[in-house]
Amino acid sequence: MQKYLDIIKKSYSDYWNYLKYELIDLNHWDNFFYGLIAISFIVWVLEIAFPWRKQQAIFRKDFWLDTFYMFFNFFLLNLIVLIALSNTVSELFKDALSGVGLSISSIQLFDIDNMPKWLGLLIFFLVSDFVQWNTHRLLHRVPFLWNFHKVHHSVKEMGFAAHLRYHWMEPVVYKSLLYIPIALIGGFDAQDVAIVYFFSIAIGHLNHANLGWGYGVLKYIFNNPKMHIWHHAKGLPEHVRYGVNFGLTLSLWDYLFKTDFVPYDGRDIELGFDGDETFPKDFVSQELYPAFSRKRESNE
Repeated sequence: MQKYLDIIKKSYSDYWNYLKYELIDLNHWDNFFYGLIAISFIVWVLEIAFPWRKQQAIFRKDFWLDTFYMFFNFFLLNLIVLIALSNTVSELFKDALSGVGLSISSIQLFDIDNMPKWLGLLIFFLVSDFVQWNTHRLLHRVPFLWNFHKVHHSVKEMGFAAHLRYHWMEPVVYKSLLYIPIALIGGFDAQDVAIVYFFSIAIGHLNHANLGWGYGVLKYIFNNPKMHIWHHAKGLPEHVRYGVNFGLTLSLWDYLFKTDFVPYDGRDIELGFDGDETFPKDFVSQELYPAFSRKRESNE
């Protein structure tokens, strides 16, 4: 037990030092703090220059709430929960394998070091995105998980920062289900992961942006605003009541597994979910919502 407590304490101190380093060091390209700011600024400028919904304000509804979510979830949430959790789970997994005479390297399906860099990164990206697509479907199908996912679907006007409005439990679910598949294809260093991460963040921002891209062959490969707006639609037909268009970066999975749904141009459709009129409007209340939702529903 002491071993795991030490891991948790070290995780906090290491990540805090990492955050301080990110804020003051501008000399490495894989700086996540300034990388997020740069991607966000570029997509926001595109929104201002080429708005899809021309009547939508530049500082749309909940712009500042979503901006706070963006930085909280991308940086502070890691400090509070995810890094310590990930490191502890990683050590538990290694110990479990060791208990049956195995190691991480012995269960890996690929020897990444013997692959071309581009191929290793492509495999890493495809596996990550497919697992996350399936996890996203679970968030919609399992009522317990849907209560957490409602935070993301409480967005009423879409913009780039809405991408990172989500409850802190969501990345816990995503990372938990992603850990073993990624362990099976391990061998990546931090810069490898940064390439994929920056690409995913950029596409995620563009999916949620007030932009009208999503044409031609690329719409069948990459998620886009014309497709993702339907994922946030408040009113869906009964046959797709559990959601549609679950892709995070790739739309490919939705077209392959028939969860795609773009019946017409959804530029001006209403966003949200049934009952969102009474959903909390501030950060703290939204974070606490799942803990009290069952009690609230039983009283109604």
